[in-house]
Amino acid sequence: MKRVLIFALVLALAAAGGAISLYQMASSLAAPAQRMVGAPPEDLPVEAVVISRDGAAPVHGWYIPGKPSLGGVLLMHGIRADRRQMMDRARFLHAAGYSVLSIDFQAHGETQGDSITFGYLESFDARDAMAYLRARVGGRPVGVIGFSLGGAAALLGPSPLQADAVVLEAVFSTLEQAVQNRMVRSFGEFGNIITPLLLIQVPPRLEIPLEDLAPILAITQLHVPVMIVAGTDDVHTLASESRALYAEANEPKMLWMIEGARHQDLYAYAPMEYRARILAFFELYLL
Repeated sequence: MKRVLIFALVLALAAAGGAISLYQMASSLAAPAQRMVGAPPEDLPVEAVVISRDGAAPVHGWYIPGKPSLGGVLLMHGIRADRRQMMDRARFLHAAGYSVLSIDFQAHGETQGDSITFGYLESFDARDAMAYLRARVGGRPVGVIGFSLGGAAALLGPSPLQADAVVLEAVFSTLEQAVQNRMVRSFGEFGNIITPLLLIQVPPRLEIPLEDLAPILAITQLHVPVMIVAGTDDVHTLASESRALYAEANEPKMLWMIEGARHQDLYAYAPMEYRARILAFFELYLL
C-alpha cells in the first residue's frame, strides 16, 4: 500500500511539473519583446513618429518620405522583431520613390503591450499605421509588406487591412498549424501531444478565440491585389500552407515560392529577384 501511495505521489508531482512547464512555455510564446530600438539608419532621411490613438498604446515607427507624386508602403515585421527588420526593404522602396512607414507592433520594440497576440491586436496597430501613412502621402495608393506576424496582422482582426496592394511573406495558415510545426520540429512526434495542451491556453489567456487567429479564413475577405511569398524549405510556415493561402485568396493574386528558402529574411536570401518582383508588383497596382 505504501508503495502504491509513493508511486501515485510521484505521478502527481510529474503531472504538476509538466503542467507548470507547459504554462511557462505558453507564457514565453506570448511574452512581450519590447526593447529600445535606438537611432535610425544614417543613410535614410528617417523621421521618428509616434502614432497616438484612443484606448491603446501609441505606435512607434520610422517614416521615410518619398517622391510627392508616388504613394507609400507600410512595412510590418515578424514576431519578436521590430521596425529595424524591414530596413533593407525600406532602402530599395525609398530608392524607387515610395514613402515608407515601418512600425513596431504592440508588445514589440518601443510600442507598449502586455502580450503578443499572433496578429490579432497587431492588426489594430496596422490599421492605425495605414491611416497615418495615407494621410502623409495625401491619399495616394498605399501598399503593404508583412513578414510572418506582419502578414498575419494584415489579414486578422475585424477585417483585412484595406491597402491597395498587399505582399504576404511566410504567413502561417492557422495558429494551430504554426504551433504544431514548431513543437514537432523541437520535440519530434511528442510535439503532437504538446500542441493541443498549449493551444487550449490561448483563448482564456489572450481572450481571443482560435478561429480569430486563422489567416487562411481571413484572406477570403481580402479584396485587393495580393502577392504571397514563401520559401520551399520553410519548416515554420510550410510550403503547403502558403499554397493553401494562395488558393483561398481572391484575384488578382500572385504566388512566388523561393526555392531553398526557409523562415528567414527572404529579401536577404534572394535580393535581386525579390527587389525586381516586389517593385513590379507595386508598379502594376500602385502607380
